[in-house]
Amino acid sequence: MRDLLITAIVFGLIPFVFRTPRIGAYLWAWLSLMNPHRLAYGFSRNFPFAYIVALSTLVSFVFAGKDRKKFPVSSITLVYLLFIFWMSFTCLFAINRMDLVLERWVFVLKIHLMMLITLMLIRDRKPIEWLVWVVTFSVGFYGIKGGIWTLLGGGGGGRVWGPPGSMIWDNNGLALALVVLVPFMYYLYQVSTGRFVRLALMGSSVLTCFAILGSQSRGAFLALIAMAGFLALKSKRPVLMSFLLLALLATAIAFMPDTWSNRMETIRSFEQDSSAMSRIYTWKTLWNLAIDRPFVGGGFRTDNALVFALYGPGRIGDYEGSQILVAHSIYFEALGEHGFPGLILYLSLGFLSWRRAGKLARQTRDDPEFGEWVPLLMRMVQVSLTGFSVGGAFLSLTHFDLPYYIVSFVILVDATVRERDKKKLVDAASNPMINAVPNGDPR
Repeated sequence: MRDLLITAIVFGLIPFVFRTPRIGAYLWAWLSLMNPHRLAYGFSRNFPFAYIVALSTLVSFVFAGKDRKKFPVSSITLVYLLFIFWMSFTCLFAINRMDLVLERWVFVLKIHLMMLITLMLIRDRKPIEWLVWVVTFSVGFYGIKGGIWTLLGGGGGGRVWGPPGSMIWDNNGLALALVVLVPFMYYLYQVSTGRFVRLALMGSSVLTCFAILGSQSRGAFLALIAMAGFLALKSKRPVLMSFLLLALLATAIAFMPDTWSNRMETIRSFEQDSSAMSRIYTWKTLWNLAIDRPFVGGGFRTDNALVFALYGPGRIGDYEGSQILVAHSIYFEALGEHGFPGLILYLSLGFLSWRRAGKLARQTRDDPEFGEWVPLLMRMVQVSLTGFSVGGAFLSLTHFDLPYYIVSFVILVDATVRERDKKKLVDAASNPMINAVPNGDPR
């Protein structure tokens, strides 16, 4: 039944994609973030829905005409393009089998190609907010589902997991993704007018917080605290919001079982935790790799025997590396794969997005057209990036779609504001009444 439902939804929307390519961007975001086919058990589980949607969107994009927008040129998109180029360039120097490197390169390039297409299909408030809805609840579905499961199981029935075979299948990845999306649930709650919708969004936010805690992810717990604190600061009523968030977290934590508390306690005694020590071991390995190859790093897929044999630090405390591990950090993943230039570009992408979001919030605060939604959305982008920057320090999610969608919100809003301002200047220049000299002017 699930197979038929997913197939019917995708193929039922394909004709609309050819008519309106923007729908293809939404459909791609849904498939790439939610991975609904991974929840099925039959033929659709490995069916190439994403490729079909991508191809349909690209064909529709080519013939889009007025629906195709100009590529938004800015400091953010320039760094973004440079980062894509640099990741491709470092493939030539990868320390791994070239077939595995190329497989990863194709996977990563596919994500960014569709992201670039999305940037040329969406403008204005409603289309941008539709993208926010799709992105938020493609992953938020698992927060609602996981929150209900945590509540019914008393928080002691295990951990909350994501869709199998996806980048957020494990409890840590899903929990961080949910942390990143809570600010946008708050945004949608603030801009929605329907009472039922607002109640549903409020309930979704609460359930998602329970799901984050129910994942028992220590990194996501730290990210949740950082995100919640910054969300309170960025809200209209920081004191009230701080109190409400503190009460919600305290209630949720009190609901968690002893196993959750015991796991969180290991944050303070990480030296005795084998998982934490294995991360430190991997980070030192990738640091040694970057010092030896500072310009190009090791290319994609540094989780291979040769890298750990050449650059492994040996014993760390009681831990002696015997496994080949992934980076477990967005920062060390970017550094190990693409060297210091790759890390700088990756950090610059986040920093420039953060700074531009703040500038847009201030610039449009009193704007009659944008003041109702842009400042709030941009503040939530900053809150979201805060959560990701903290939680991402412990997870290999450099090539996960979600943070790039967060960056895209800034790019799309920036392009919308710029194009409106440019249109105003053109209209002013073409209207002779604006430039006319009044009678009696001494000039």
